[in-house]
Amino acid sequence: MNVTHPRPRTTRTAALAAALAAVLLAGTACSSKAEGGGTDEAADGVKAGPGVSEKAIRLGALTDLTGPYATLGKSIVQAQQMWADETNAAGGICGREVEIVVKDHGYDVQKAVTAYADIAPDVVALPQVIGSPVVAALLDDIERDGMLTFPQAWAASLLGKDAVQVLGTTYDLDMIAAVDFLTRTKKIAKGDTIGHVYFEGDYGANALEGSEWAAEQAGIKVVGQKIKATDTDLTAQVSALSNAGVKAVLISAGPAQTASLAGVAAARGLKVPIVSSAPGYSPQLMKTPAAPALEAMVHVVSAAPAVSSDLPGVKKMVASYSKKYPGEPVDSGVLSGYNAAQLIGADLEKACEGGSLTREAVVKAHRSQKNADTGLGTPQNFTFVTEPASRSTYVLKPDAKAVGGLVGVEDAHKAPGVDAYLAARG
Repeated sequence: MNVTHPRPRTTRTAALAAALAAVLLAGTACSSKAEGGGTDEAADGVKAGPGVSEKAIRLGALTDLTGPYATLGKSIVQAQQMWADETNAAGGICGREVEIVVKDHGYDVQKAVTAYADIAPDVVALPQVIGSPVVAALLDDIERDGMLTFPQAWAASLLGKDAVQVLGTTYDLDMIAAVDFLTRTKKIAKGDTIGHVYFEGDYGANALEGSEWAAEQAGIKVVGQKIKATDTDLTAQVSALSNAGVKAVLISAGPAQTASLAGVAAARGLKVPIVSSAPGYSPQLMKTPAAPALEAMVHVVSAAPAVSSDLPGVKKMVASYSKKYPGEPVDSGVLSGYNAAQLIGADLEKACEGGSLTREAVVKAHRSQKNADTGLGTPQNFTFVTEPASRSTYVLKPDAKAVGGLVGVEDAHKAPGVDAYLAARG
């Protein structure tokens, strides 16, 4: 019987070694999950992945604080931080505090790619990425990571990606609405020529698609003037448009370009209607020498209302922002950023209700929202990945005395032909 003693001791030693190895392996696996973005289950039973711990939910923002859209970027960042502070004061989301990690790319694509690589392992979603060229460069990475992303860019080329959500209308729909506004209000007529000044890249190209399609339907001609984001003196473009005999001008660029276009056109006697996309205007322009020309000549087409709107949700947001950031302009970026933050908050809440805060669950929760309404504009439908979330556009007008420097001219409506255009585009 004594000969049997060594075998149990050996077995016990082997078992102890195996158990120790298992514990070490498990510890390694847990560490790997924390660093590499796997999923785990928190103490409250909610599955978590990158950017989510038992105490925090981390979101990322790739913004422009030093480039051509610096004023827009600052407004969006502050509005989204205000939302995070309000959310945390009310108990957070899924029992967790919300944190927003901000990276400035200065509208430089390479800097944005580097910034994305830096924060991607540690955030669950991106409620802000400024710039069509930036988003285009990151599309493959975003899709690979399955990270819900709200671009502050509205090119139709960004549609069709499950994890990428263009909020509101796309640039082409805005320009269709612009041409409709000009023809419906008899500012232009069949046979006329209009100009379109536009940034090179997806922003301008997509906007031009819309204006050319609408112009063809209306029997008018479009003369295009492609510019770079660094072009801030549009004297040459105004001269070319004047020589072409344009009766109106569309612009799909930045605020500096809109100010130069209006100011130079007025000075040169080309006093024709100008219609800008929303990214082409900021209230700071009303403190420049171009202000009189802007008020006299410019309208803005936008998927969002003016921040001077009487909508209860907008008024509440403006009051809160003015209190938190006294003296700061309340512009369209504030509304856009706050709206995006509220929408991503709703997605996180819904994902939590389903028991998972993984990236996949957050995207799934977002894509199930058919009538998302934050009270900051028109409801949006996120269930169709290949279509714009909205087809309705507001028409606004610069006003130096109004909050945000804009007032409403026309409430949100769908321009005639939008459905047909989208159907033809497929």
